[in-house]
Amino acid sequence: MPFPGGLWWLLCCRQGFTLLRRDYGDADREADGEAEEEASFELRAQGDQVGATGTGTGTGPCDVPRSLLVSEEMRSLIVEKGPGPVEEDPDALVKGWLQREVRGGVKTPWIRPRKYWFVLTPDSLDYYSSNEKGAKRLGSLVLTSLCSVLWPDKQTYKETGYWSVTVFGRKHCYRLYSEHLNEAVRWVCAVQKVIDSKAPVQTPTQLLMRDVEEHCGSPEVLEQIYRCNPILRYTSSPLYAPLLPFPYAPGPRSYTTLRDEAVKLFNSLQQLESQRDPVPLIQGILQTCLDLPPLVDEIYCQLVKQTTEPPAPGGPGDLHYWQLLTCMSCTFLPSPPVLRFLRFHLDRTESRFPASEMAKYACFIREALGKTRGRECVPSLEEILVLMRRQEMVCTVHCPGAAACSVAISSHTTAEEVARELVSRLGLSQSPNLFALYEQSRLREQPVGSSTLLADVLTRFENLAGEEREQDAPCRLCFKHYGFLDTDNVPRDSLEFALLFEQAHEMVLRGYVPTSEETLQTLAALRLQSLNSDFSTHAPFPRLEELFPPHVLHARLPAPRPDPPPPKCRGARLRAGLLAGGLWGHSLAKQRAERDQRLRGRLREEGASTMAAIVEKWKLLQGMGRPEAMAAYVALVREWPGFGSTLFDGVALTPLSTQSPVGAGPQRLWLGIGAKAVSLYKPGEPEPLDSFCYGRISSFGASDSSTFRLSVEDRDLLFETSQVRGIPPSVPPCCRLSVRPSVVPLGGTVRNVPLGRSPLRPPVSPPPHRWTRSPSSSPRTSPPRLPAGHPRSWPPAPPSIRTPLRCPGGSAPWPGPGSAHRPPAPSAASLAATEDAPGGRRGEGERWGPRRPPVPRALPAPPLPFWLFP
Repeated sequence: MPFPGGLWWLLCCRQGFTLLRRDYGDADREADGEAEEEASFELRAQGDQVGATGTGTGTGPCDVPRSLLVSEEMRSLIVEKGPGPVEEDPDALVKGWLQREVRGGVKTPWIRPRKYWFVLTPDSLDYYSSNEKGAKRLGSLVLTSLCSVLWPDKQTYKETGYWSVTVFGRKHCYRLYSEHLNEAVRWVCAVQKVIDSKAPVQTPTQLLMRDVEEHCGSPEVLEQIYRCNPILRYTSSPLYAPLLPFPYAPGPRSYTTLRDEAVKLFNSLQQLESQRDPVPLIQGILQTCLDLPPLVDEIYCQLVKQTTEPPAPGGPGDLHYWQLLTCMSCTFLPSPPVLRFLRFHLDRTESRFPASEMAKYACFIREALGKTRGRECVPSLEEILVLMRRQEMVCTVHCPGAAACSVAISSHTTAEEVARELVSRLGLSQSPNLFALYEQSRLREQPVGSSTLLADVLTRFENLAGEEREQDAPCRLCFKHYGFLDTDNVPRDSLEFALLFEQAHEMVLRGYVPTSEETLQTLAALRLQSLNSDFSTHAPFPRLEELFPPHVLHARLPAPRPDPPPPKCRGARLRAGLLAGGLWGHSLAKQRAERDQRLRGRLREEGASTMAAIVEKWKLLQGMGRPEAMAAYVALVREWPGFGSTLFDGVALTPLSTQSPVGAGPQRLWLGIGAKAVSLYKPGEPEPLDSFCYGRISSFGASDSSTFRLSVEDRDLLFETSQVRGIPPSVPPCCRLSVRPSVVPLGGTVRNVPLGRSPLRPPVSPPPHRWTRSPSSSPRTSPPRLPAGHPRSWPPAPPSIRTPLRCPGGSAPWPGPGSAHRPPAPSAASLAATEDAPGGRRGEGERWGPRRPPVPRALPAPPLPFWLFP
């Protein structure tokens, strides 16, 4: 079938014919666009201007009259080869053939790409029509310190078949292509070397800032500088160029170039004057500065400009500028030159307008700049409103077993400061245990770092509140235990014991206390007794998921039948797709709905039977007081050997012992970090699979962002977990001094933990010592009374195990996020008496040290939906 004539014309013609690499038909087009392109060049020598005045009308040295016949043209090109190549330019660094663009987007063999002769000099990147003597220069890109060049990427090579080199200038962007990677890399390195050799470009604003700093002691000279330079004063006209230099390069994310974003931000500042509610616009400007950190200095300079000699000092529009400047000072810290210029502007404003609102804002900004450091989030809407009034925020912290506490915070308050204040306010200063703030939601809980700003935490809560559904509980801050050094001597009538009780109950609900179902029902009954006292039909009943772990009920249900695999045959897949889209698909959906309905009914039945068993056990606790019920609850949970360790969910990627089979796959484990050993627990098993004392551990650390490595003697154990960041701080300092932390740099994901240092708190340097038993001089409390007939899922710990452990030279607390700790002064008897207790079960006794409750952490969603319960 012959090709139509239009297709042949498409393959053979492109505005003229190409004969022996000589293009016709493009001369007129090049001449039309040449004047506009030449007029926009940034820098050009006079000799180049003279050589570039050809118009392509046949008078140039490379033009041949079109009246020649084809045979004469070919003969002239072959026999008479024309002038020789361009003479050697002593200033030329690199030269060669490159393509300006790839036509059609892909490499097409039937269309020969157009190439140009490029020459790189110490001042510019020029390209010519050919490499012959007297060739016409078609374009030039002046290279300054603000220019940038992009390296070739593989994605462009896959799409076009060429390696790209992109050079960004002030008005032009050259996208060059080469067929060879080494040639593209050679051009990139050469262009970057020329850019690096250029002196930094300085804008007039930078020069004037230097003049102001030099003449700050001469009021007459300063007034003349401000009077003769409108760039330093307020303006109502738009800004067409940024005040500071920015590189010529594309912006990150979905932003344009930095220069364009700086001009857009100035337009937003001008809109701020007439805004009735400036809070959303202020937050948007702050978010742009957080996404584009180079714009922080630019916004500071623009705000200083707009607050200098405004038309109405102290008016609503002027105060909006000062309010934005206040929010900026509490969020970002400018560079030293801009900071010095800003401080001079604040002093000048206070001296010119004393006792005014502008002077009050200037004083507040000066104090904030001395405390500001990096923020993770922009201020929330509530924080912006508070900053506009130059006040403090009120933060609500919930305490399990106690009323919520209100704490006044600023934009610079850290979690450690709030934890210390709560420890002092709640009377926990004499407790040897550690306390911290936690971010708590319905599905997850994680500690707040000690150096974390609470303002950032509140902003995250505000963002999550807009994304979550209405039925989801809002996030909140909680004050809880972080680490335990002594749980036996906590008074039962104290607030600390209430915190311990609530934390133990959370462990039970989340499945971190492996025990029998009968014991879980007893714990639920004790929980009801502590909440409502004796049984009564009028007593409020909490929901079942608040008393009993939901995953236990979920385990009773039959496993859902898996869907059949998709057919492999294409015809079978087609028939299945047709059936799924017809009546058969509705039948399948109906079957699934009926199956879900049956599962819900089964869950309600199991929940009702479990609640009835809990109520029956509750009736047996008649006459037990609330303190006794709480003590009995904690005693049952304390019987598990893992109580007192920080647990991390993970997957073991290597065999746990030399006897393990080689082909054994990864298994899910709990990694428990204790006071004296690291233990491995299988979920649901009360006894640890293995324990490693810190004397056997040679090093530990993060191999990458999700893998934790533990070197034990002659083998390495790898664990995959999403909580790698929280494992090194959980190791006690006294044990971290004897174990070498070995952390591979992760590019900022998990930073290296030096020896004896935690990334969440300042280094703690306790004196070297051995853990010793404290004497039994303090009165021991009698064990709590348990209900009759209570079955125990594991044997109770030996009496020697429950003897508290003390550090003779003073306590060595675990550094923790947001923790506050003040160790009590040891008594003379505890310093003198030491005794060695016999070893107990594995994971307990003198060898394994004291037991600590686990730290709540980020948890996965529970497998059972809560709304299924009656």
